[in-house]
Amino acid sequence: MIRTNIDFLTYLKKLQLLHPHYFSIENYTSKEVILKDHKRYHSLYIIHKGIAKCYFTDENGKESIQEFFGEGMQFGELEVFNNQLSYCSTEAITDVEVFKISHQHYLELLENDTAFNRLVIQSMVAKISYKAPRLSFQQSYSIEQNILKLKELYPNYETVFSKKDIADYLGITLRSLNRVLNSLQ
Repeated sequence: MIRTNIDFLTYLKKLQLLHPHYFSIENYTSKEVILKDHKRYHSLYIIHKGIAKCYFTDENGKESIQEFFGEGMQFGELEVFNNQLSYCSTEAITDVEVFKISHQHYLELLENDTAFNRLVIQSMVAKISYKAPRLSFQQSYSIEQNILKLKELYPNYETVFSKKDIADYLGITLRSLNRVLNSLQ
């Protein structure tokens, strides 16, 4: 549920010491939007501390949470490669500290640092490979089984995430979530 990439974060901290002018540190408070969909950005972000959610808003205003990002997760990288507007929004769930790097410096590191390049590719592959099994499980099993799986993997999820975020992550209504939570008690 909360995706992390400690190897990437560890390497990034080393890079920050070698190239301090490449990185800035920004802080966001809970519920603050870091990236907004349909806007152009010229930097990307890597979470140093905290948890954020990445979500897509459909034409009816319904949010669909793609992922929860923790330490070492990057976002805004697709815009580096496709040079388009941001596809999703990213919002802080807890207080979040991020490393911010310009597209120019990011591309320079990709071209000149093979270890960085490999970690970025691994990160993107992990993001892609995570989605299919998660979505398949959510579609193949009942809401009750999805909640039980969530409790098994993240026993304290209810203390970190709002019920709305859980419902948006599972692709269900808040009413359905409440009904299932009540029946499981």
